[in-house]
Amino acid sequence: MSQRKVYLDHNATTPLHPKVKKKIIDTMNIFGNPSSLHEIGRKARQLITESRGEIADFINADPEEIIFVGSGSEANNTVLSMLTCPSKPCTLHSEQKPHVITTKIEHPCILETASCINQTAEVDYLQVDKNGKIDLQELKDKLKSNTILVSVMMANNEIGTIQDIKKIGEIVQEHGSLFHTDAVQAVGKIPVDVKELGIDYLSMSAHKIYGPKGIGALYIKKGAPFCPFIHGGHQEKGRRAGTENTSGIVGFAEAIKQRRQEMDSEVKRLAQLRKKLKQGLKNNIEKIKFIGEQKDTLPNTLNVAFYGVEGEAILLYLDNEGIAVSTGSACSSGSTEPSHVISATGLEQEYIHGSIRISMGRTTTEKDIDYTIETFTSVIKKLRSFTTFNN
Repeated sequence: MSQRKVYLDHNATTPLHPKVKKKIIDTMNIFGNPSSLHEIGRKARQLITESRGEIADFINADPEEIIFVGSGSEANNTVLSMLTCPSKPCTLHSEQKPHVITTKIEHPCILETASCINQTAEVDYLQVDKNGKIDLQELKDKLKSNTILVSVMMANNEIGTIQDIKKIGEIVQEHGSLFHTDAVQAVGKIPVDVKELGIDYLSMSAHKIYGPKGIGALYIKKGAPFCPFIHGGHQEKGRRAGTENTSGIVGFAEAIKQRRQEMDSEVKRLAQLRKKLKQGLKNNIEKIKFIGEQKDTLPNTLNVAFYGVEGEAILLYLDNEGIAVSTGSACSSGSTEPSHVISATGLEQEYIHGSIRISMGRTTTEKDIDYTIETFTSVIKKLRSFTTFNN
């Protein structure tokens, strides 16, 4: 096992920013229940109020449009599950079964929830091209009179493809439907303005941007229909029951504050490292393909597929050399099936099992990239020597 450690799985989770860690530690003694009226409770409430304002401002929302949840997955489940709420607050066309449109490359928490609600709602899935982009004309064609919700991921977690959310929002708004975007991989990596993009619901998560795990947020546009996913308390103005995670919320806000200061310069730096990594792999290894290879891609993300080798084998050999990468979404990595995202792009079978996601972060250096290129080259050569690749 190598002594050198290169972490290239930032889309799965990120290390705590040092200032976030300090902020959490500094506020851990404020233990009061934010719903309590005494001084200790009021102090916790004040921290949450300030944090809500920081996060809302970052995406150009109003503070009351932000509710805190346990994760990005909970935020996504909340939006889609509203369609099965007994009070049916979202059913604009009560005489018909509600219709939902999403895509084939969404996070599993969207796809599995969509599968769960298909008894009470009709669900359509948009195809994507080889780069992971949806066809806007297909979206227009699938819209119906009873389409209540369109849910399209802003930036894909596996291949980094960024959808044209503004145009999608315009199409959905013009039709009169509601628009949700899973922006877990986007907020803090690229600029996001909910008002400019025409979004009704937006999901985000702290641990993707150097904040703590176990805390996320859901933006709900003023006036948009809403039904709580978790019932039984008046927290978050009755929109999400459960005692608020004060330290997590404070950490989330501090992570957002640091993103405000660091994001622009980091985008440029990571884009250069991504370019170097891509060129280095291309120059040193034959029969490889880059997925989501286009301008509309997260600057930190590179997905590359290798002919004739298994992604899991690549991952394990790299791990032995101190390099941490992923074969796809961390939430579905236990599956032996090829990634649903990679499959949806139409990648050839000879490559589909050999795809690796490399996602860089704020501490990734040029030396890390040099080491990664060198190690990938030797690992792929070794793995191919065990197969019929050269025969």
